[in-house]
Amino acid sequence: MGALAKVEALLGDLSRAEKMQLLRMVVQDLDEVFPGIESTPGVCGGEPCIVRTRIPVWVLEQARRLGTSEEDLLRNYPTLRAADLANAWAYVRAHPLEIQEQIRSNEAA
Repeated sequence: MGALAKVEALLGDLSRAEKMQLLRMVVQDLDEVFPGIESTPGVCGGEPCIVRTRIPVWVLEQARRLGTSEEDLLRNYPTLRAADLANAWAYVRAHPLEIQEQIRSNEAA
């Protein structure tokens, strides 16, 4: 029996309060998941990048801060898709201090 089937079998035994607690746990677990963004040790210093590329999220965010449009980003980085930018912006919203520090440290280098 798969994990999902096991959870489904147990779901009927949970009280309403326990189901709410389970839902909170699932949402919290998913909160740190950013589809299309990955951090891989040894790739771009382990900084979060767009999957299929070596384009760090901080590079895209800094370009946006400097006035580069999404259209220009997509034109300048042909491997990017519009969904990649949406994922990057979501990551930036969730991790503003991390991205700011990456911009600062990479520009100082």
